[in-house]
Amino acid sequence: MKNQIKTIAFDADDTLWENEPYFREAELEFAQLFGHLPLDDVIKDLFDIEMKNLKMYGYGIKGFMLCMVEAAAKLSGDKIESSLINQLFDIGHRLLQKPIVLLDGIEETLQHLHGKYRLVMATKGDLLDQERKLEKSGLAKYFHHIEIMSDKQPRHYQKLINHLDCKPENFLMVGNSRRSDIVPVLALNAFAIEVPYHTTWIHELHEEPIEHPNFVSVTSIDQIIGLL
Repeated sequence: MKNQIKTIAFDADDTLWENEPYFREAELEFAQLFGHLPLDDVIKDLFDIEMKNLKMYGYGIKGFMLCMVEAAAKLSGDKIESSLINQLFDIGHRLLQKPIVLLDGIEETLQHLHGKYRLVMATKGDLLDQERKLEKSGLAKYFHHIEIMSDKQPRHYQKLINHLDCKPENFLMVGNSRRSDIVPVLALNAFAIEVPYHTTWIHELHEEPIEHPNFVSVTSIDQIIGLL
């Protein structure tokens, strides 16, 4: 790895800054609006609707807001009141205004790598929201290129690698999600470093063990400096 890597891509949400806990808080707040129903059942209904709509809405807060409205209509027997809709949009609007909290060690790591490698931010989500978070984070100055991806399948990474005029054997992806940041990259025989985060969306879970010579898992982001 030390002699091969030229381009390093970083996931954003829960790799650069906190994100998933905000969604878990929003899910709980949504479920509590239906206090007469079992909390786990309400959250499952919302998740099922998110999965149904994922190909249409993509990833991000705006799609989540629409899914909350659809789930609320289902749970209300299609007799949803305007006051409830307003509460749902309030949850979403507050999500859009959450503070950007950088994860420990991330800025120091980017400072160390900047100028030595071509650094890229490669993340899923809503374009405007991710641009907002990047601007507020103060990290934009470290990145050569920003890629907001509709999904993270091998073909999406191949498109990114081609755009960067990079070869897979010179590309390293750093992220917290095995499903999105690790497995698709290894499928191209590129390199991948996992930095686990304490909270993971169930959709991003990948329970199967990973055995690949280009894969490393670390416990903190600054450990990648030693690996490189």
